[in-house]
Amino acid sequence: MNMTSYGGIFRHNANADARLAAIVDSSYDAIIGKNLNSIITDWNQAAERMFGYTAEEAVGQSILMLLPEHMHNEEAEIIGRIRRGEGVGSHETTRKRKDGSLIAVSITVSPIRNSAGEIIGASQIARDITPAKESERRIRLLMREVNHRVKNQFAVILSMVRETSKRSTDPGEFEELIRARIMALSRSHDLLVTTEWAGASLFDLVQEHLKPFGHEDRISLSGPLLTLQSNAVQNLGMAFHELGTNSSKYGALASGGGRIEITWKVETGPEAQRRFHLVWHETSGTGATARKAPERKGLGERKGFGTVVLQRVAPQSLSGSSSLERSPDGLKWTLDAPLEAIVVPQLGVEDESDFKG
Repeated sequence: MNMTSYGGIFRHNANADARLAAIVDSSYDAIIGKNLNSIITDWNQAAERMFGYTAEEAVGQSILMLLPEHMHNEEAEIIGRIRRGEGVGSHETTRKRKDGSLIAVSITVSPIRNSAGEIIGASQIARDITPAKESERRIRLLMREVNHRVKNQFAVILSMVRETSKRSTDPGEFEELIRARIMALSRSHDLLVTTEWAGASLFDLVQEHLKPFGHEDRISLSGPLLTLQSNAVQNLGMAFHELGTNSSKYGALASGGGRIEITWKVETGPEAQRRFHLVWHETSGTGATARKAPERKGLGERKGFGTVVLQRVAPQSLSGSSSLERSPDGLKWTLDAPLEAIVVPQLGVEDESDFKG
């Protein structure tokens, strides 16, 4: 082989090495070379971004600086396998950054051999799996929350069945009431699912539960924008459903001139405790409530499931108190509770200005 051929081989190898170096240096994954004594020999830009050390700081140092102290034996096991010519398949572990913070990584380690086939070190690829681990954590939290909420809803449904059956002698009426109440629970559940159980807007909750009854032009809402926690979503949702059902059958929405005003506010109590205050006020506009009261089974006429929800279940679940008042021309339900039992921590009152709609 002549000199030109040797030169061509040299140029080919040099170009291949340059391409390989470029690939390594531009890799998103941290690629680290080390010798059999665990001393770092190579360090790409991704390793610098991931761990915070520059190449000048890392090369020549022991790779143990990337391992938490209690995990140093892991490196001894890895080097032992590399010396035997074995690779270390991808596995999840923890590494330490320059600032001392920990990072979840997936690493793969392979032997490096010289031209004679002798093992002289190892190549380690590390991938940041923090987003994946965080996603797994959130999924586990959501699954626990869903499991808790499903069990809670089973208990609520059993209570609905028991209380409704006590007050209904007609199977058709019983089926209608139970179906409507379960659908109301489902609407609250859907609002929570869309936010991954992070909470729901009080405005959205009221709208969602009153939508089936129509007459939106006769319903007004006013109050600050609040993000409700899941327990408040479920219990207030049940209350709004019972109030809406009653109104559509016997109250403001059953008469031509009736109106519903729902207002809420956040107040500071005498001991600087912030409290949530909500009022549902409906007026028939005709005086029909007083004339027809003895013939009806509306809220307050007897201890039906709706009355139990409004006077006991909702306020007790929210560590608060309530009142339910009937008058000749309408009905008024008020709820007072600690703000921390209502809103999502750290979000709370999203906008102190009143919303009106």
